[in-house]
Amino acid sequence: MGFVQEFKDFLTEYKVMGLAIAFIMGAAITTLVQSLVNNVIMPVVGALIPGGIWETATFTLGTIVISWGAFLAALINFIIIALVVFLLAKIVMKEEKVSKK
Repeated sequence: MGFVQEFKDFLTEYKVMGLAIAFIMGAAITTLVQSLVNNVIMPVVGALIPGGIWETATFTLGTIVISWGAFLAALINFIIIALVVFLLAKIVMKEEKVSKK
């Protein structure tokens, strides 16, 4: 068995092409979801929270500056992204289950 054939067998056995496509699609979906969160959802969330500058809020403890606003913004961003990905996965899995029957 030649090297080229072994390489082809490796690609098919471990479904490398499928993984590569999934990785590329994941990166594209990540960009899409990030845009949705930053440009659609977070402005609405920011409008609902009084003051509007909560993302830059800090707490100073001597020489230590804790940026709790930035952390809170990242946490909200993560929760929204996780929710959107969950909903997308739920829709895809539901369609997958229906088509398998």
